[in-house]
Amino acid sequence: MNRTSAICLLILAAAVGVLMPAAAQKTKSEDALTQMVATERSFSRTSEQKGTREAFAAFIAEDGILFRPHAVVGKKWMQEHPLPPSNTRPLLTWQPIYAFMSRSGDLGYTTGPWQYKSDIKDAKPSAFGNFMTIWRKQADGTWKFVLDLGIDNPEPKNQPKLVYGATPVKSKATNPIRARADLLNSDREFSRASAKRGSVEAFLSFAAEDVRVFRNGHEPFVGRRRAVVAMRPLAFEWRWEPDFGSVSASDDLAYTYGTYQLRDKAKQAVIESGNYARVWKKFAGMWRVVIDVANPVKGN
Repeated sequence: MNRTSAICLLILAAAVGVLMPAAAQKTKSEDALTQMVATERSFSRTSEQKGTREAFAAFIAEDGILFRPHAVVGKKWMQEHPLPPSNTRPLLTWQPIYAFMSRSGDLGYTTGPWQYKSDIKDAKPSAFGNFMTIWRKQADGTWKFVLDLGIDNPEPKNQPKLVYGATPVKSKATNPIRARADLLNSDREFSRASAKRGSVEAFLSFAAEDVRVFRNGHEPFVGRRRAVVAMRPLAFEWRWEPDFGSVSASDDLAYTYGTYQLRDKAKQAVIESGNYARVWKKFAGMWRVVIDVANPVKGN
């Protein structure tokens, strides 16, 4: 059972990194984080009170992306795939432990653990995992999520603690078309480096110190040193192609998603393929990965 396929989601949070150039911008970013967190809490309550599908429909953006199994426009997909009648009521709960907001206050994200019961009456959850959700402020001032992707993992042994986001290095807003092109080029360059030099060396070149890596079957790896364990050895070639990318107005926070392949170089055979999503932050003018989620698609 995958949190994404169970229609799972996000929530709660923690901090925002804000560098001035002006106090007004700090207030704007902090206010945006407060609003996003409040929206997340409302989303969580809606999921528990009315059902996950109902919550999804209420909080997803018009262009929000779900993976069923590959990227689809979520609102349209849900309209075309109504839930069948059922005598049981599934229950999805989650606990966000990390959140971050762009300086411009228009783009943010959350991560945390989720658990799922096939029926609300069940004594214990039947599945566990972690999620990563991207939120964008809409034209009417409300917050909607634009992407959600997660992983399965064993039942956690310890209760996670709330973690606060790091402060991004000051960056200057730029042309949005150019900013998006620069972001996608960074993602493709990362893929080329991975294919040429190996996933470990490439990862160490592109990942931030506080990176979080999500892989099925494991709780998130936090920090570059721990996350290297999730990278594949040189015998396997890991590469990908981004389908989409978007950058905050302040050009300091961004995300990409697409598809990846893992190839056994000796056998010249694809052994795994699936979807990925990344969050990027800009440090000293360079994009660095702070969240990396890979979710394999069976039978691909």
